[in-house]
Amino acid sequence: MKLELHPQARRTLADQLFAAGVEFPCGGESACGGCKVRVLAGEVPVTATMRQALGEKEINDGWRLACCASAAECVVVEVEQWSLRVLTDEAQVPIELRPGQGAVIDLGTTTLVVQIVDLTSGEVQRVETALNPQARYGADVMSRLQYDLHRPGELGLLIREALGGMLGGEPLREVLVAGNTAMHHLFCGLDVEPLTRAPFASPTLGGYRFDDPGFGWPGPVEFLPCLGGFVGSDLLCGIVATQLDERTRPCALFDIGTNGEVVVGSAQGIVCASTAAGPAFEGGRIGVGMRAGTGAIDTVRVDDGGLDCHVIGGGTARGICGSGLVDAAACGVELGLIGANGRLTNADKRLALAEGLSLSQSDIRELQLAKGAMAAGLRMLAGGDVEKLYLAGAFGNYIRQTSARAIGLLPEDLAVEPVGNSALRGVRALLLTPSTRHARLRKIAALSRHVELAADPDFQYIYAKMMAFARYRLNG
Repeated sequence: MKLELHPQARRTLADQLFAAGVEFPCGGESACGGCKVRVLAGEVPVTATMRQALGEKEINDGWRLACCASAAECVVVEVEQWSLRVLTDEAQVPIELRPGQGAVIDLGTTTLVVQIVDLTSGEVQRVETALNPQARYGADVMSRLQYDLHRPGELGLLIREALGGMLGGEPLREVLVAGNTAMHHLFCGLDVEPLTRAPFASPTLGGYRFDDPGFGWPGPVEFLPCLGGFVGSDLLCGIVATQLDERTRPCALFDIGTNGEVVVGSAQGIVCASTAAGPAFEGGRIGVGMRAGTGAIDTVRVDDGGLDCHVIGGGTARGICGSGLVDAAACGVELGLIGANGRLTNADKRLALAEGLSLSQSDIRELQLAKGAMAAGLRMLAGGDVEKLYLAGAFGNYIRQTSARAIGLLPEDLAVEPVGNSALRGVRALLLTPSTRHARLRKIAALSRHVELAADPDFQYIYAKMMAFARYRLNG
């Protein structure tokens, strides 16, 4: 898609390109090459970073890196825009009737969801979704934490302003926010340094309430507490939504996104952990990866001995999203194009997808690392007696379970139930039950034990074992 951009005061060309839908996987901190755009008219100077990431032919063909692009006059660029697949949730939850309106926010690393809720009925009045503008400075949480160390407060101000605009100006009785630990710290203006080094234990994981926010929001704000390490209030709200803390038999919850989290528990106790899954399930660090939107390959099937790819919105494939990546790996294993150890078996070490698109050996390794981390986390927390596995988030909603089982991301012997945006459902349930809210939070905190997986001497062995593209059973 073509886009015409004009110089603007205090807004760089890179800022305009991000607003248009261009992603910055590394936040512009290195020459990853993941934010290419093609200049059709006008002049965008070539920088040293661009020369490091792009070949001479690409530069001559007009390709530039959006993250470090600048222009002194109007330019026209070709931008690979895509629509967002952002999960909302409007399922009914228990309610205590009271007057007024409130709001809930799912502050994700990649996407934002705001719901305005009628407190007299529990009905969702309005839903707003957007990209997290912090992604301009890095696709993953560690990139953003490093950015905050050098420029403290900038990312917190950015996200508060963006969410304030999404809330609108109507008075709200209160606003509840859920997010992972990094988002919690950045939003609340807390010191992120403990989260950037082992053992990743911060002393400021509690909930924070801003009765007089001071940043232009239409009501008091409460950011819900984290459970430990990189296990944030988004997972806590997932526990509320799935009622893990009230179940007689243990169930598990996967929240597979930019930051992978695993929880296993029941009314007798809950264990939780974060895993270094990385952004592969959202298309990050994959050469042709992208979010699940127009132009993304989201499904791959075996057809007549080859791969048949479905593209969101039809038309030409621009890249592949997480669900398509899992499908492609499963199909590659089925056809013998990928070994159980993850090695591509053909001579050029590439898995062809659609015209001009293929997966490299490094792409397959990224998937192995991500799925191995999630499976190892579940294996270590489960203890051999789990009744059901819930899948939270967009990836869990769209993934084909047969493919996920085939590559060993999901176990063979568990019933699996997608639960959509469980963080949003859980935080709305807490908004609508104010008299029991904090007692419920204290109960879950008392039941929960955070596990630092990397500190377990068996983790590296189990992690390496779970990286194989092989089916596995969890119980027994």
